[in-house]
Amino acid sequence: MTKSWHRPTLWVAVVMAVAAVGCGVAMLVDGRTLQGAPLWLKPFKFTVSLAVYSATLSWLLSLPHRGRRWTRGLGTASAVILVFDVGVVVMQAARGTFSHYNQSDDAFNELVGHAFGKSIPIMFLLNVALALVLSFQRFATPDVRWAVRSGLYLAVLGMFSGYLMAFQLDKRVTATDAAGRQVELVGGHSVGVPDGGPGMPVTAWSTTGGDLRVPHFVGMHGLQAMVLLAAALTALGLAERTRVRLVGVVAVGYLGLFCTLTWQALRGEPLVHPGGATLVALAAVAAWVAAGVTWSLRTRTATAPPPHPVPQPVR
Repeated sequence: MTKSWHRPTLWVAVVMAVAAVGCGVAMLVDGRTLQGAPLWLKPFKFTVSLAVYSATLSWLLSLPHRGRRWTRGLGTASAVILVFDVGVVVMQAARGTFSHYNQSDDAFNELVGHAFGKSIPIMFLLNVALALVLSFQRFATPDVRWAVRSGLYLAVLGMFSGYLMAFQLDKRVTATDAAGRQVELVGGHSVGVPDGGPGMPVTAWSTTGGDLRVPHFVGMHGLQAMVLLAAALTALGLAERTRVRLVGVVAVGYLGLFCTLTWQALRGEPLVHPGGATLVALAAVAAWVAAGVTWSLRTRTATAPPPHPVPQPVR
């Protein structure tokens, strides 16, 4: 029941879902572009992604555990920062300019830059703290517990990978925003090619070079992937021991996928055109998961306890 869910993050999920619809409509009626992509595509992706993330966080914080006052406080702080950050992205889109990497000396852009510089590290640390608190507690069933823990750490890694984009300090370009203004950008998500080149449908991930948004997205949503896995395993009626093993196997495989995608992007290789080394790495990850699943299912037992024998009347 949602009445026990963490209200601030649940409301953020609702706000983000509504904002996603608004950004989708804006893409249809506003034909402006930014580096070749629809102006409202970035806020649309942000709102959809954070709607899902906030809803998952709200459910997670509803699980009975010690220190609930602290974890819910961490969740509330995260909710405030999420609304602020996405609000900035939407506002910059409305102004027809860049929300990220923008080094313009315009007073408002400088304020945005300083705000991002403070809020993003705080958001990262809040999620690290939440992961650490839940790492040493017993809550829910063991498979759900390990799914949440591994998912949180995968999300933290995904957040940290975002710094790889900002740390490309040697990547300096002057771009024209949707209002025709010349803007200096420092950093970027593409590797080996300029930002704004040919991209995949919907995501706009580069098809000609590496794109750090790929591992960032995959890592950020590791929490949802692991929680959905735990739910699916329970629905299949697998024994608890088997579910725990499968969660562990998939968590390691997901980490391997995240590392492979990060390595691929840093080498300037497009997601859709993997080279031989990347294919070998992906095959190794797939082999690990396949072997682990096979091993886990070998000891599968029914989840329901064996029926008690019906006592026979004494003759």
